[in-house]
Amino acid sequence: MYSSDKPFIPPQVRETPTRFRNAFGKYRVHRTDACNASGQCISACKLGVNKKAGSRVVSPNDYRCLGPECPMACFDTCPQKAIVIRKDPNFDTLGDYRWTPDLLLSTYYMAETGKIPDSGLEYRTGGTGGGFDKLRIVFPKTSKKIIPGEVDTSIRLNRLDDGRPEVEIPIPVYGGGMSFGSVSISAMLGRMRAAAAWGTFACTGEGGYPDEIKPYDDHVITQIATGLFGVREETIQRVRIVEFKYAQGAKPGLGGHLLGDKVTPAVARMREAVVGSSLFSPFPFHSVYSVEDHKKHIDWIKTTNRRALVSVKVSTPTDVDMVAVGSYYAGAHIVHLDGSYGGTGAAPDIAKKNIAMPIEYAVPIVHRFLVAEGIRDKVTLIASGGVRTPHDLIKIIALGADGVVTGTADMVAMECLRCHNCESGRGCARGIATTDTELVNLMEIEWAAQRIINLFTAWRTEIQRILAKMGLSSVRELVGRTEFLAHDDYQTAPLDADVE
Repeated sequence: MYSSDKPFIPPQVRETPTRFRNAFGKYRVHRTDACNASGQCISACKLGVNKKAGSRVVSPNDYRCLGPECPMACFDTCPQKAIVIRKDPNFDTLGDYRWTPDLLLSTYYMAETGKIPDSGLEYRTGGTGGGFDKLRIVFPKTSKKIIPGEVDTSIRLNRLDDGRPEVEIPIPVYGGGMSFGSVSISAMLGRMRAAAAWGTFACTGEGGYPDEIKPYDDHVITQIATGLFGVREETIQRVRIVEFKYAQGAKPGLGGHLLGDKVTPAVARMREAVVGSSLFSPFPFHSVYSVEDHKKHIDWIKTTNRRALVSVKVSTPTDVDMVAVGSYYAGAHIVHLDGSYGGTGAAPDIAKKNIAMPIEYAVPIVHRFLVAEGIRDKVTLIASGGVRTPHDLIKIIALGADGVVTGTADMVAMECLRCHNCESGRGCARGIATTDTELVNLMEIEWAAQRIINLFTAWRTEIQRILAKMGLSSVRELVGRTEFLAHDDYQTAPLDADVE
C-alpha cells in the first residue's frame, strides 16, 4: 500500500506490443517496386515503423505511423519516392461514438508504450457531441511555474478520522467492478496485478472472490451486491475496502445480470448457482429502505472487518445528493457515483441511455451539496461511468470528484474492440469478457497487467503535465475548480485563453 511518508516509485514501463499478428493502425505504409532498399526511411523514422529484412526494407510496425502529416516524413526522404502512406481501410470500422477509432488506437498505443501519442490520433475526446466531449480544459494566462514530474497525484480514501487505516493511493484512479463470469479470470488477474503494481485497488464485482486473486488481497475491493453472489465472511475479512453496490449507472433499477451462456461450472461454483442458468440480481437490496437500514449494512462490514473502509456505489438519480449525504451519516468512507455512460456491451442500451443522470451533471450537484452541509472534507467522492482518458479525469475532478474508477479503459488496454458482444459466452473474440476456456487462453495475465500499468503511466504523465500547466502542485487542488473548464454550448465568443 502506498504511503505518503515514503516517495512513490512508479512501476516500470515495458513495451508490450499487441498479442496478435496484425495490429490495428490508422495508416498503412506501402512500397512500390521502385524501392531500392536504401534504408533512408529507417533512419528518418524514429517510431520504428520500418526495418531491414535481408535485402529488403519492410514496415512491420506501420500501425505506429503518424500518417501524411508526420514531421519525420520517411516518404519524403526516400530517394526513389517509393513510399506511399494510405489510411487503413479497417480504421473507420472500429469503435463507436464514445470510443472512436482514434480513442481506441491511442489507448492501445499508451498501453503498449506508456506514452501519450505524439500526433496523428485524437486521444483527448470522443465523437459523442456531448458529455465530456463538450467540455474544454482552460488554462490560465499566467500561473506559477510547476515542474510536471513533481506534481502530487495521490488522494486519500479515508477522511472520517474514525481510527481506521489512513489509506492513500498514488494516482486518483482505481479499477471498477468486473465480476468473475462477466470477464475472464485472466482479465481479472491482469487488473489486480496492475493495481498492486500501482499501489491502488481493483474491484471484484459481484461474482465472488476466486482463489487466484488472494495474493493481491491488499489491493482488492470486494463487492457486495443485491444478489449476494459469492459473499462470504472470510473474503470480507481479507480486504482493505468493501463496496456495497446499490445500483450502477449502466442499468439502474435493473440489478446485475449474467446470461446462462457464461455460467460455466467454475462460475456456478463461485456463485453457488446452476450451470447454464442466467443469474439476475434483484433491485434493490430488499433489506434497505432507509438510511437506518443502510447504516446497519455498513456496521455489519465494520464489525466483520475492523480495518476495512466502506464504499457505497450508487447510480445518479435526481436525488443523488441526498443519497450521498445519507451514506456519509451512515458511516461510509467513499461515495462512488456511477453515471449513465458506463457499462460494458452487456448493459442494455435502453437503460444506460435513458435512466441515470450523466456523471458530469451528478458530480457537481453532490459536491456542492456536501460543501453546503459542511462535510465535503469528510467524504471521498469517486466518479465513474464514461471516464476514458486523462482529460476526462481532469474534467470530472474539476467538477467536484476526488478521483475516478475505470472499467472500459482497462478493457481497451487489453485490446477490447468495443464489439458489444460481452453478454455472450463466446462473443468476445479478444478473450476478455468471456468464460470460454479456449478464448480465455488467448490472453496472458502478465501481458494484460503490463498493458494496464503502461496505460496509467501515460495517464499520470498527462495529468501531471495538465496540472503543472494550470499552476497546481497537487491533484487535490483541482477538486471543484470549475474555472478551469468551459462548455462548448455556453461559449458565446471564442475563449481568450489556452484551451485543450
